[in-house]
Amino acid sequence: MIGKLKGILDDMGEDWVILDVQGVGYHVQCGTRTLARMPDIGTACTLSIETHVREDAIKLFGFETAEERDWFRLLQSVQGVGAKVALALLSIHSAADLANAIQFQDKAAINRAPGVGPRLAARILSELKDKPLPTLGADVVPASRIKAAPAPGTDAAPNASAEALSALVNLGYNESQAAQTISGVLSSHDGAAPLETLIRESLKELSR
Repeated sequence: MIGKLKGILDDMGEDWVILDVQGVGYHVQCGTRTLARMPDIGTACTLSIETHVREDAIKLFGFETAEERDWFRLLQSVQGVGAKVALALLSIHSAADLANAIQFQDKAAINRAPGVGPRLAARILSELKDKPLPTLGADVVPASRIKAAPAPGTDAAPNASAEALSALVNLGYNESQAAQTISGVLSSHDGAAPLETLIRESLKELSR
């Protein structure tokens, strides 16, 4: 099985590239996020590869990192998720975004991918919630690090902004910078957003 290809980017299309490896051109299918990060044609390029062998064809799927390839494999462990859907999810979400969506059971985020309806989104979240995820880095908030807020309306209930700020500070971000980022996220949501949304979108801003 081919696990990695290193060569010269010979050509590329809407969902594929041809990688010239010592005179042999490999046709590799890629998601839009991977294609967007490809170098200029004629430039050296390395892709992590997932090989699918079928009775009538051998298909190569390429990713910028081995981590993304691992997500491609994991997503296909879910019933009803094939290569096309897995690639669609990785085309609109980074590995960190997927990890956060699964930890926070963010159905709307998963449902945004082409070919993923509400039922399949729910199945993906359900089947992957207890599995080890390929990503758990600085852009991913472990669910165990965030305290569940008491029910709204109780005296002890902290607001989502305070909870989000606490979570970001615990992850090592500067309190002032984190607060400003949360404020910006809130403004984009008309002053109110769920805790998970505040953390996820703040992390995106802080990691830029």
